[in-house]
Amino acid sequence: MEQSHFSPAHDDSVVLDFARNISRNFSPIWLACIPAAAIITVVWSTAAMAQDSAVDAAGQVQIILDTIFLLIASILVIFMNAGFGMLEAGFCRQKNAVNILSKNLIVFAVATIAYWAVGYAFMYGEGNTFIGLKGFFFSGSSVPYSGEEWYTMDGETQILNFVPESVSFLFQVAFAATAATIVSGAVAERIKFDAFLIFSFLLVAISYPITGHWQWDGEWLYAFGFHDFAGSTIVHSVGGWAALVGAAILGPRAGKYRDGKTNAIPGHNMSIATLGCLILWIGWFGFNPGSQLAADQAVPYIAVTTNLAAAAGGCTATLTSWLKDGKPDLSMIINGILAGLVGITAGCDSVSIFSAVIIGAIAGVIVVFSVAFFDAIKIDDPVGATSVHLVCGMWGTFAVGLFKMDTGLLTSGNPQQLIAQIVGILSIGGFTVAFSFIAWYAIAAVLGGIRVHQDEELRGLDISEHGMEAYSGFVKESDVIFSSSASSDSEG
Repeated sequence: MEQSHFSPAHDDSVVLDFARNISRNFSPIWLACIPAAAIITVVWSTAAMAQDSAVDAAGQVQIILDTIFLLIASILVIFMNAGFGMLEAGFCRQKNAVNILSKNLIVFAVATIAYWAVGYAFMYGEGNTFIGLKGFFFSGSSVPYSGEEWYTMDGETQILNFVPESVSFLFQVAFAATAATIVSGAVAERIKFDAFLIFSFLLVAISYPITGHWQWDGEWLYAFGFHDFAGSTIVHSVGGWAALVGAAILGPRAGKYRDGKTNAIPGHNMSIATLGCLILWIGWFGFNPGSQLAADQAVPYIAVTTNLAAAAGGCTATLTSWLKDGKPDLSMIINGILAGLVGITAGCDSVSIFSAVIIGAIAGVIVVFSVAFFDAIKIDDPVGATSVHLVCGMWGTFAVGLFKMDTGLLTSGNPQQLIAQIVGILSIGGFTVAFSFIAWYAIAAVLGGIRVHQDEELRGLDISEHGMEAYSGFVKESDVIFSSSASSDSEG
């Protein structure tokens, strides 16, 4: 057989000739650089791929952590509804316990539907500087949501961490429901059940999201420099203003103010009121730290300022009521703790730890005198909601202008932050008051009034509004008095 032109022997000679030519034309140093360059190229490419992979993996882990963190924070805020319900029920009379518990339970359901259908679009939808106009009937979009988590790389701004918009919606609806729940306490024991539900729907669907849009969606109030991190004004004062207007229109409970004097109407169960306060205190660790919108190093700092302000508020309210009235009042201890929590909510991320203690301590003093003030002008608020949420919410927002690190009046000498805070308080308060008057009077016109009849109020809303009792089968104070009177009559 004829040998192939490309035989192995021939191939070997070609390779050897090529190697001899290379060795004659290149020095040994140059020859050593060839494999070194190849090795460097391979290693560099592998390292770059590994780095990209590590960044991607770390980013995915952070996204998961942020999402789970925000989900847990949402659950904590939702659980605050239990705290509000127990606090309000304990502060009021037992004949209205079913009514109060019903309001505080159903209000979250009503608020969720209102915010899903309308409120979320008004607050975060694309629109103008006054109101959002897109995104009605939220559909669970997977569009990434980010608060202020941005960074710049190679001149290009990118999102650092993001979470699904669905978990953001859940967190925001918990806040919206809180604003509506605040109203319940101030109008307790005399409002029609249907009137309260309609107002709650309107507040969460229209008023709350519009004012929230101004700040938390980065519109005109945010651009002006207003700072309200977790809602001392946007959530708590909004609920407080709406509550104040409702309480003023309703008028006081029967027997509250007689002969120029304020008659105390004690709550029926301070045990559950105290437990309600503790639930709210714990829930606030979802409310404030959760507003960071990311599981990062700022979260524990926010938790510390929140806790210290609550503790300081409880201590100063106890001392103030003790000096003022001669005895430490448990209801003031409770409201002092809540006052500290509300007060620090606006600046928990941006004030020093020492400033947080001062803010909470002042809130604890303010709430004691605020309760007395509203009684003096005959605004009947059974649980002190206006004092805790409105007055202390305003104080906490104002305090940011004083104590915010680097921009506060007392920390920098610049009044700009304080001016921005005052503008925010007045603009949000003015809009909420105007809306609340219109809504309450419109509801009254449709329903023929928003207050129950006097005989229904005296008998209790549990029977008149719901047809049931909270403590059926238990001996009640009225039963004891009736039995004692009947026994005296029979002996006579």
